[in-house]
Parts: sequence; C-alpha cells; structure tokens
Amino acid sequence: MQHENLHILTATPSLANHFVAELRDINVQHDSMRFRRNLERLGELLAYEISKTMPYTTAGVTTPLAQMQTQLLVEQPVIATILRAGLPLYNGIMNYFDKAFSTFVGAYRVEEENTELQINMEYLASTNLHDKILILADPMLATGKSLVKSYKGMLRHGKPKQVHVAAVIASPEGVKYLQQEIPEAHVWLGALDDHLNEKSYIVPGLGDAGDLAFGPKI
Repeated sequence: MQHENLHILTATPSLANHFVAELRDINVQHDSMRFRRNLERLGELLAYEISKTMPYTTAGVTTPLAQMQTQLLVEQPVIATILRAGLPLYNGIMNYFDKAFSTFVGAYRVEEENTELQINMEYLASTNLHDKILILADPMLATGKSLVKSYKGMLRHGKPKQVHVAAVIASPEGVKYLQQEIPEAHVWLGALDDHLNEKSYIVPGLGDAGDLAFGPKI
C-alpha cells in the first residue's frame, strides 16, 4: 500500500522495529509497564517525524560564547486521543510537544452477533481546533471507524488546518477507510499489518492494547 500521505516507521530498519517487536511478543506483553513504555517510545518517534512537516521560524539564541540563529517551532499542535488505550501513545507525543493542548474522547466499539460493528462515543472534551495542527493518536488503527467518528465529533470545536494520524499498528482496511473519510490526513504508522480478521482485529497485530497496558476490562 502506497500513498503520498502514508508514512511507516518500520519500512526502514530502526529502533521502531525493536519497540514494535516487543509490543507484539507474548513473552514480553505480561510486563504492562514495559508495554506502556514501548507505546510511549513509539509516540516519541512518531512525534519527531511529524515535527519535520511543521512550520518553523528563524530566531536568535545566545549561548555562553556567542549569538547564533536557529530554527524554532512556530506553534504547538493539539494532541487528541481515545481513552483508555491511547494514553501511553499520547504521553509519548506530549513528551515532545510539551506545550500542546489536548482533546480527549471516550469511544468504544459494540460487538453483537450478526450485526455490523457499531461505535459509541460518550465523551468528548476538546480545546478550540480552529486553524490548528491536530494530531490524532490511536495505537491500533483497525477498522478506522472509532477514529473517524471521533474526528467528526471534534469538528464542532473548529476545523483544523492540518490533520495527522499517529498509530502504532494499522490494517490496510483501516488506512483505506481513513483516507476515504479524512483524505487530507497525513497517516504516520509504526507498522502496517496484513489484514483484519472476522472480529475486526488486526492480524498479526498484538492483541488488545488497552488491556495489555491497563488490565483486562470486565
């Protein structure tokens, strides 16, 4: 799958491959702190890559020895995530954009036999998004429906001038749906996997990111 707005960290060997491999490994997943930390590390790597596309300005800096010119970020983005699975990835992105404002969404998928997958959104707390750079952080981009529904809900708080989606692992189906629904979005992935199974889980994937990071839901 190729698209000018699609960027995949593991397409080139780097530390991202190592972090993604640990997230997938059933022999490592039992360590929830390590799992969260690897999500956070990938958030940092994704934030760094996204930062290369953002506007900068030339500014003067005084060192102990001289004055010099350098490039400084013009504005901080808004970082949005879906609770709860998105929190470690969100934290990693916030480590680099440490003055950014935030938007939080409570959304979950409803699975019933013989019915199409439904997404319920019960909570949205957003800052003003008008003319902002928005980064949507979601560790697992499976169907893409939760992310798209969340984004469309955010639009009542303003239309961002630029949209970035940051995910650790995605399916081709999810990426395709996202590009259809938010064609202007730049998509940044740790890895692009093979397919979705009949339960809309990413294969090979890594399992349930929220449960692995914070414990199983009841």
